[in-house]
Amino acid sequence: MDNERNQGRFESVYSNKVRAGKRRTYFFDVRKTKGEDFYLTLTESTKKFNGDGYERHKIFLYKEDFNRFLDSLADAINHVKENLMPEYDYDEYTRRHEEFEARRLEEGEESDFANDEDEPEALESPSKQKFDIGSDDDMSW
Repeated sequence: MDNERNQGRFESVYSNKVRAGKRRTYFFDVRKTKGEDFYLTLTESTKKFNGDGYERHKIFLYKEDFNRFLDSLADAINHVKENLMPEYDYDEYTRRHEEFEARRLEEGEESDFANDEDEPEALESPSKQKFDIGSDDDMSW
């Protein structure tokens, strides 16, 4: 009942899901408050190693912090790309994911983004129900 009350107070108006390997999914949800204000929730959902459910971490980002957050995130990412690991191929995982999706479609399987009927409800957008870069094994499709 308490969850129903919160769902009515904080309406989800936009949601975007980003898969990051087999175990990790990120959700970007724009929520609307009862007072017609908007904020963003960033949620990381990770399947537990023992297969018993999901672990979630959530960040609430308010409109007055959007620009500073975006600038700081871009600055941190650029620092890694330009100063710490300039030789690394940052497009590798995008290519691997595209190849994986193409193989799945060729084999007649649904795309990751088409319909997640076989996926537990726990991986629906957290708005309907800590950023960590993760290790390489998260990206082994």
